[in-house]
Amino acid sequence: MSTWCGKWLGSPPVQTLFEHAHLSTVVGLRLADGREVVVKARPFEHRLAGCLEVQRRLHQAGFPCPEPLAGPEPVEGQGPLRGQVVTAEALVSDGAVLPPRPDAPELFAAALARLMEAAPSVADVPSLAPEPPWNGWDHDDPRPWPWPDDMDVDLNDRPGPGWLDETARRVCTRLRRAALPEVVGHGDFESQNIRWNGDKLHVVHDWDSAVARPEAALAGLAAAVFPAGGPENRPATVAETERFLAEYARARRRHWTREESEVAWASGLWVLAFNAKKASAAQPDGSAARLAKEAPERLRRANA
Repeated sequence: MSTWCGKWLGSPPVQTLFEHAHLSTVVGLRLADGREVVVKARPFEHRLAGCLEVQRRLHQAGFPCPEPLAGPEPVEGQGPLRGQVVTAEALVSDGAVLPPRPDAPELFAAALARLMEAAPSVADVPSLAPEPPWNGWDHDDPRPWPWPDDMDVDLNDRPGPGWLDETARRVCTRLRRAALPEVVGHGDFESQNIRWNGDKLHVVHDWDSAVARPEAALAGLAAAVFPAGGPENRPATVAETERFLAEYARARRRHWTREESEVAWASGLWVLAFNAKKASAAQPDGSAARLAKEAPERLRRANA
């Protein structure tokens, strides 16, 4: 990492500020020239070039996201990161996850609408395909589930709950017949990736989750999961999802068509079902019970 920083940032690191590893290894560093940066290493994917370009263009447009500084470039030499690709961005400090508050659906929806207004077009960035599995309802496997992002297990080999597998089939069918243009947006718009100063948006992180999907699908994904990773760490309720979608439409000065509304509810149900399936595979203890109660209403609204 020191060699990479010296080559691509022009200055070696002198202090580690933090380190986190999940799907990527993320390290905060202070460089010898005084800059504070975040360096991120992960396996190579062709889509990473597109993700970085989305982030770069949004930063240039004035949207609050970290400024990209270098990459994606490979790690050379020996060590645990050999063969991975690395990017670097300016460290954006301060800000906090949003605490529980009654207007949270409206605040998150307005933040996503602001992002969408600043986002580049699909034609202006390299390909963002294939989408991450939590956005992956059009995966190649004829069975319901794509390969999960952070588990070495075929979800299709873990049968049940039956209603959950059937929900995935119905939602996939509904989303695959949608005929809406794709736009660039953020496919993991969860509280854990967003920081605030009071009720003012401070920064949005995790640009490896940039995707090209219909706008209604992007809004629906966020509307279903925006509280995740925050203080309450839970999915949105049906009522919160409805409020999010209404505020998003208002902020974007638009009216959802019936097709768009159904796609929004279907995409939200897809990510909830995917997360519930992973939880069920890891710990088959009834952790999908809440979604089981909500699924019929969400399926009705998705016309799936």
